[in-house]
Amino acid sequence: MMSATSTLALTHFVTLADSFDKDKVTPGVLGFIVFAVIGGAVWLLMKSMNKHMRKVDFEETPEDGQAATTAPAAAAPKPKTS
Repeated sequence: MMSATSTLALTHFVTLADSFDKDKVTPGVLGFIVFAVIGGAVWLLMKSMNKHMRKVDFEETPEDGQAATTAPAAAAPKPKTS
């Protein structure tokens, strides 16, 4: 069930959409340029992310000669309670 606010907003949107001439409203060159810039930015971000992800070392090394089977939670400091 739709509320009165959403019904009112929908009726204003429909009347606004009918006022445009469907033959004249196009994204045009500016729309293409904006889309191309956003696409280029996403490509550069993905390239940068891949470069940074290659540098990440997923293997944990044991500290101070401890065995790798030691649980890391045991070495964590306990929170102070007061």
